[in-house]
Amino acid sequence: LDLDMAANLKMLGENSWEEFSIEVPWGTVAGKWWGSRNRQPIIALHGWQDNCGSFDRLCPLMPADVSILAIDLPGHGKSSHYPQGMQYFIFWDGICLIRRIVRKFNWKDVTLLGHSLGGALTFMYAASFPDEVYKLINIDIAGPTVRGVKRMAEGTGKALDKFLDYETLPESKQPCYSYDEMIKLVLDAYDGSVDEASVRILMNRGMRHNPSKDGYLFARDLRLKVSLLGMFTAEQTLAYARQIRCKVLNIRGTPGMKFETSVYGDVIATLKEHASKVVYLEVPGTHHLHLVTPERVAPHINQFLLDH
Repeated sequence: LDLDMAANLKMLGENSWEEFSIEVPWGTVAGKWWGSRNRQPIIALHGWQDNCGSFDRLCPLMPADVSILAIDLPGHGKSSHYPQGMQYFIFWDGICLIRRIVRKFNWKDVTLLGHSLGGALTFMYAASFPDEVYKLINIDIAGPTVRGVKRMAEGTGKALDKFLDYETLPESKQPCYSYDEMIKLVLDAYDGSVDEASVRILMNRGMRHNPSKDGYLFARDLRLKVSLLGMFTAEQTLAYARQIRCKVLNIRGTPGMKFETSVYGDVIATLKEHASKVVYLEVPGTHHLHLVTPERVAPHINQFLLDH
């Protein structure tokens, strides 16, 4: 019955967004603001190497009286890359970015929506500011990616060299593709997690034209590919999970993403001990189920938003 109620809501629809941009010390952070600008929005964060287009199919199915601010994380989409010489710590940088935005607009009792890396960041924000988050909605992620300490230690040197190599790679050496080649390349790289229509949506913000070669380059910062630094142990992730007090909706895709350890279940169990409410659902779909099959995901989110 409840899902039927959610199904009868007036929806935002496909064209109810506008470009968003704020200035930050290193440039700008861009995104898409869905719904009215006169309301405090849900803050939505996409996954690693994606962009805010990740929510382009989900947002139109959300209630018309809701606003969503989907941002391009630094180095992704239309947001500025970090200055030369700076490294990305992808599991940390976005936490401060959420804080920066919340403080800038003086928003209270925020609701956060995250997919994959974005969900790790919203989880960390909810743990770091437990009294300031109202609801946390995460899609196919429980918390930050966990690595064994041995693997982290062994991989650090390689990660640092990779960073320095990417930093000095001139644009002329970066591969340039035709539009169709780019779409096929990205479709293959996602290995079944997205369909072609989803790739085209992501690539609206995910590639840029290179006039000198009349082809396309990836828009995202190459340095983002160095993702190992600043990862978490299971112990750290569970310590943060114990801090979360807000209402939580966690939608896990089945099969979704293959996680290496049992930490997903451990995080959910820990949240159930401390958070004010936890709704854990398994929904058929790939890791990008909110993008490929949003009609399976939206009713659950809408219901969670309706329930006070």
